[in-house]
Order: sequence, then C-alpha cells, then structure tokens
Amino acid sequence: MNSIHDMGGMHGMGPLVIEHEDGVFHEYWHGRVFALRMACAFHRRYNGDMGRYARERMPPARFLAASYYERALYGLERVLVESGMIDEAELASGRPASAERAAACLQPAQVEAITRTRRRTRMDEVQVAPKFQVGDAVMTRNFQPEGHTRLPRYARGRRGVVQRDHGVFSFADSNAMTRDRKPQHMYSIRFAATELWGEAASPRDTLCLDVWDDYLLPA
Repeated sequence: MNSIHDMGGMHGMGPLVIEHEDGVFHEYWHGRVFALRMACAFHRRYNGDMGRYARERMPPARFLAASYYERALYGLERVLVESGMIDEAELASGRPASAERAAACLQPAQVEAITRTRRRTRMDEVQVAPKFQVGDAVMTRNFQPEGHTRLPRYARGRRGVVQRDHGVFSFADSNAMTRDRKPQHMYSIRFAATELWGEAASPRDTLCLDVWDDYLLPA
C-alpha cells in the first residue's frame, strides 16, 4: 500500500532512537493492548495480515504522531468491527451488546492453551513448484497497489539475485485482502546497495529482502 507507513528509505524522519529502559512494556496500557490482541485472535475471525492492513489505513497525520501501541490498538479496533466481532456502538461503550456476545469472550481457563498455539504462515505441506532457483537473476515488479503489500517502494523495479528459497508460505497481500492464502515460494533476494540507493551507496554493501513469487520477474 502506498501510504505513510511505508517509510523505508525515506529521508528527513530523524535518527532511530535506541531505547534502553528495562521491562517489556513502558506503560501499563501497553500490556493491556498486547493482551487484547492475543485474546481477540483466539476467535480466528481475522489474521495477522489483515491486522497490518488495518494499521496501514490509519490517517497519515495520526499515524506519524502515534506510538507503536496506539497504532496496534487502532488496527485491532478496525479488524474487530470489520470481522463482525463487535459493532461501532460496542466499541464506543466498551460493553458487549448482549449476553451471547459476552459469553463468546476468551475465558481465563482457555488462556494457557491459546498462548501455546502457534499460527503458522509456512505452508510446506502444500505442493507448489518454485518459479525461481538459487542463483537466478530476478527483477521485482514495479507496481502501485491500493491494498496491502509487503514489497516496499524502494525495492520495486529493482534487480537482484536469488540467495535462498525459504519454502512455501501464505501470500500476505491476498491473505490481508480476501483471506486467500495463495501459497507460494518465498525467497531471500540479494540486492546491491547501489541498485536500491543509487551511486552514493557503498558498492561493497548488499541488502537481502524476503520476497514472494508474485513480486518477481525473470531479469
């Protein structure tokens, strides 16, 4: 998606701030947002790619001013409404509209089981032939999607070499938009820094990105 969240390679955003504070969460409500995300995922009414797409639709000015957990909460609220788990009135009041809604919530006795359940994006059990082999020269597609995508703008229309085949994974773009997992191979593609950043980049540097089949063309 071409919106403000795709900040890779952008200038003028200031330095990265490395935080050294102790503890997992800096504020109490951060932990509550994390717990809410875990609890709501219990219903399997949406997936992680849908959650990312929801955060990407946060208004640009609000996105830039928001913290990580503010963005996470915004995305959670959107997917809960869009998946029909709650409605706007329940979101505003903070209360379920019926006893049936309340009973559908994750119960304390179920917490341990859900925290031990992994949600996998790897799909090696599906037989899909790779379109490329290690060592192949490839080019990423130069496209401007309106929906979700995991291919950043700075890496579109760039030449690279297949470094590794990771196996078969669900395709994030379609999984976010239609829940179609569209299994396909994902590769580690090595790009020269000068290919991505221009002549000012160091000719000795390279960057590897994980890229799906649908993003690639033969070079």
